[in-house]
Amino acid sequence: MRGVLLALLALLGMAAAQKPRVVIATGGVGGVYFYYGTALAEIWNKAGVAEAQAIQTAASIDNLLLLETRTGGGTFYCGTVLPDSAYLAFTGQHERFRERPAKSARILFAMYPNFLHIVAREGSGIRVIQDLKGKRVSTGAPGSGTEVETLLVLQAAGLSPKDFAKQERLGVQESANALAEGNIDAFFWSGGLPTGAITELSAALARKGQRIYLVPLDPKSTVVQTFQRRFPGLAGPGVIPKATYGARTDTPTLAFWNLFVCPESLPAQAAYALTKATFENLATLRQAVAAARDTTLENAVRFVGGTIPYHEGALRYFREAGALK
Repeated sequence: MRGVLLALLALLGMAAAQKPRVVIATGGVGGVYFYYGTALAEIWNKAGVAEAQAIQTAASIDNLLLLETRTGGGTFYCGTVLPDSAYLAFTGQHERFRERPAKSARILFAMYPNFLHIVAREGSGIRVIQDLKGKRVSTGAPGSGTEVETLLVLQAAGLSPKDFAKQERLGVQESANALAEGNIDAFFWSGGLPTGAITELSAALARKGQRIYLVPLDPKSTVVQTFQRRFPGLAGPGVIPKATYGARTDTPTLAFWNLFVCPESLPAQAAYALTKATFENLATLRQAVAAARDTTLENAVRFVGGTIPYHEGALRYFREAGALK
């Protein structure tokens, strides 16, 4: 009897040892990353495949830095990232990764598309991106994918933050508050639809008799064409429907597919279990996060064969599920 008990305890110990500690680096409160990562942590904990927790960060670049520098000692940092940020970090083209590219990053799955928001208010004198010259503009939180995209968009438009009357570097919630209070004229944000902070901003402006305005980026414009040349397959034209935030018209813009990445050192069995638990609980994820409607098996593998490899554990699940041959 004692031998059986010891064997059972040993098995339980092995099971506990095999359950990884996973920290999900997300983004700022008010953005979709934060809520998506929090929902994933709850799903994984409930499924028993990880001891998971989600943390607030400045998003993409910070998340990749955490993955590269903080993983170890049985704890694995994973994170939500924009594809252009991941590409620049993986290839060493981003300034914070020039000496040490993020070569250990592995894709678990593609999540949903981010839409570039350039947010202003009607009557501000801002109609096209060039009108940001001489205005007070927030370009996104330092270390965020939004900041990376903003600077690339401005470059493609022949602008830089030096052209602004004032540059702020705020997260989405802080940017929305600043616009509502009249402290800035516009801000950039890359996020899923809808983004809660912008929904709240639209409502706050409506209470003042004002209306939100989203600056359009036409698919045929130089900005969009430049992005498509630089990131083939990663960035393309998208549309923010007018009903999303109560705008007057649909807004053409750029769309980017978000990635969920983990370190290569995450055991293959753990990566398999995390991926399996995610896609077996999509109803729960979608109930928590509207943008997760685009998290599907078909979309999850859209970057297989690209520059950044997928984790072998995730690929094993996608083969079993029929998403890959």
